[in-house]
Order: sequence, then C-alpha cells, then structure tokens
Amino acid sequence: MLDARLRTDMYAWMSLTRAFDDQMVAMWKSGRGLGGTFSQRGHEAISVGVGMAMGPDDVATPMHRDLGTYLVRGMTPERIFGNLLGRATGPSQGRDANLHGLGDLSLGIIGFISHIPQALPTALGVAMTFRHRLEPRVAVTFIGDGGTTAGAFHEVLNMAAVWAAPLVVVVENNQYAYSTPLNQQMASADIVAKAEAHGVLGTRVDGNDVEAVYLAARDSIERARAGGGPVLIQADTMRMLGHAIHDGAEYVPEGLLADWEQRDPLRLTRNRLVEQRTATPEALDSLDRAAASRIQQAVAAAEAAPFPDGDSLTDGVYA
Repeated sequence: MLDARLRTDMYAWMSLTRAFDDQMVAMWKSGRGLGGTFSQRGHEAISVGVGMAMGPDDVATPMHRDLGTYLVRGMTPERIFGNLLGRATGPSQGRDANLHGLGDLSLGIIGFISHIPQALPTALGVAMTFRHRLEPRVAVTFIGDGGTTAGAFHEVLNMAAVWAAPLVVVVENNQYAYSTPLNQQMASADIVAKAEAHGVLGTRVDGNDVEAVYLAARDSIERARAGGGPVLIQADTMRMLGHAIHDGAEYVPEGLLADWEQRDPLRLTRNRLVEQRTATPEALDSLDRAAASRIQQAVAAAEAAPFPDGDSLTDGVYA
C-alpha cells in the first residue's frame, strides 16, 4: 500500500484541480472574460496520478484536460487564470486566452499542441534527445482515444519501439472523440493491442482510480528511464462535460453520465481514504476548503494583474 501522506496528497491535488475547474466553468457561464474553456472534470485521477509519478527532470506534453499535471509540475493557479484572462502574468503573456498556451520549459512542460495527436512526434523528439545525451530522463505525452486512429500515433509508436525511446504515452480513453463515440472510431476498444502490434509494452488501468494510475505511471516511467523502451498506458475514464464548455454533449446517451458519476475520481478516493482510516472526513473537508480558498485567491490575483503592453505584440512571434 502507498504511503499515507502520498495518498492524501493525491486527494489534495485532485481537489485543487476540481476547484479550479468548477471556478473556470462558473466564470465562463457568467461571462467573466475567459477564452476557450475545456473542463477537466472526470480526468483528475489521470492528470494528477501521472504528474505525481514523474521525476523532476522529466518532460510532459499535457493536453487541455490535464490541468492536474500542470499544477503538480508547478504551474500556479494564478498563472493559469492569468492566461485564461489574457493577462501579462500568464505563460503566453496575453497571447492565448486558453488552456492551450501553458508551456513552460523551466517546469518541464511543453505547451499543448491543439491538433491531436501532433504532440506525439514532439514528445518522441524530446525522448530521443534524452537517449542521445544519455540522460536518465523520460518524456510523457497525453492523447485521447480518437488520437490513436491517426497516422502519427502509429508512426511514433513504431519509431519509439525501434529506437527504444524513453517515452510514455498516456491514452485518456474518455469514450468520445469530440462527439464520436468509441464504437464508431474503432472496431476494438483495446488500445493496448495497438501498442503491442508495434512492439510497445502496453497496460490498461482504471483512469478514475488515482492510485492505480500513479502506480502504472510510476512503473512505466521507471522502466523507460532504465532503458526498457516506450510504454503505453490506456487509462479508461469518461469526459463528464462536452468537448468544450459550449458543447452541451446532447449526443451522450441518457444515463451514461449518471453511471460514471458514481465512479467520480474524488468520490472514489475520498471513500477509500476514509474506509481505510487513512484520513478522516473532517481532514478531507479541510483540504477541500483550502483548495477552494486557494482558487479564489488565484482568481483575484489574475483579475488584478495587468494586460500586456501592446508594444510587445510581436515579441516571441516567429511565423
């Protein structure tokens, strides 16, 4: 069993991620100046579990539903809200009012490449740089289930296997590629089989169980770090809101979301911690209140932050 402090920390990071997400959605609905808004709800166990399993010198290429990884890697809520509000304090310094523009190489984060799965070739390049330099570092990249039907997915897995690249590919199988359900994307829901066909080790995990995700990611990352080659993790979960907040997801069958709601990542973790007497309900409530307070402070700081100087418009623009 994992250390009690680590397990409680996992809950704390997921609580902060959920509090951020709830606030972000509420701000969008009230018209408080947000750009594109993509809910993380339902994915907290994946982004937090993988983020906590990474080493400090590893590099991640997260997506728009991997907020927990950004936070665990050190991207503060103030900076992320600053980005969403177009402030100079955001990582893109007002150039991308979105979750897409959150790259920070000092934190080992490469900003989200919107066209999935085009972050895969970038992550492979990073992994091969580590291998060429004989550095014990790993590149971790995230894609959705829909991304596994693209040509780049197969090309990258093939090359990574041939070169024994220190690469971990996390497939967030959330049942829908925008509005296309899994059974209309592929004949087999076994994405691990696609990895194995290319000679890549694959493992399947409950994406709503943060401890299971953490253990799978930890073992995969250490295997890749030790020269064992690339690994694919299929993490099964459900996207609890639409592709973006403007998408009402009316195409999701009635009852499906209700079934997945019973397996909410925070609920599962809270119940387990209490049942196993790792934490009391009161202690977890305190963590929730601290997360909510932290997010309110971050929003206030972001809203008070300056907009970028217009004279800096072309700074850092190369094409």
